[in-house]
Amino acid sequence: MAWHVYLLECSDKTLYCGVTKDLDRRLAEHNGLSPGGARYTFSRRPVRLLAAACCRDRSSACALEARIKRLPRSRKLVAMREACQSFER
Repeated sequence: MAWHVYLLECSDKTLYCGVTKDLDRRLAEHNGLSPGGARYTFSRRPVRLLAAACCRDRSSACALEARIKRLPRSRKLVAMREACQSFER
């Protein structure tokens, strides 16, 4: 099973980046449809998925997540799209 790095937009227009093996389950948790989620998104519901990139293993997913989190808002979505394209090649 592949790892996913995902980028969410919260109801207050802030962005949240995370890592998971089960994207559907994690999105449901962030939106309060099942137990779990993140403290950050709890008060910023609903959230919507902007982008997700597949990674071969947890290590590469965490490295991509860290890289995305260091970027300014204006570059985060672009970097996620680039990550998706580089994986597809």
